[in-house]
Amino acid sequence: MFATLFALLLEATGSVSVMGAAIGAGLAAIGAGLGIGRIGGSAMEGIARQPEAAGRIQTAMLIIAALIEAVALFAAVICLLVATAA
Repeated sequence: MFATLFALLLEATGSVSVMGAAIGAGLAAIGAGLGIGRIGGSAMEGIARQPEAAGRIQTAMLIIAALIEAVALFAAVICLLVATAA
């Protein structure tokens, strides 16, 4: 089954590097979404446990979410560079 899927993707994209770049960009986006979701959930749980620390928790959450987005954007750019270099 995976061999057939691989063959179809290879035929559609034309090269393995383009296909790998597309898969890499997708995985980077999925990873960023999961990471930010976990951060948001943990921050809400922390605020519920200690409401007086809400400001500090929100600040830390926003900084870490921005760092995750930056890494995901960097990964997507690298994947696009790999795809266009092929």
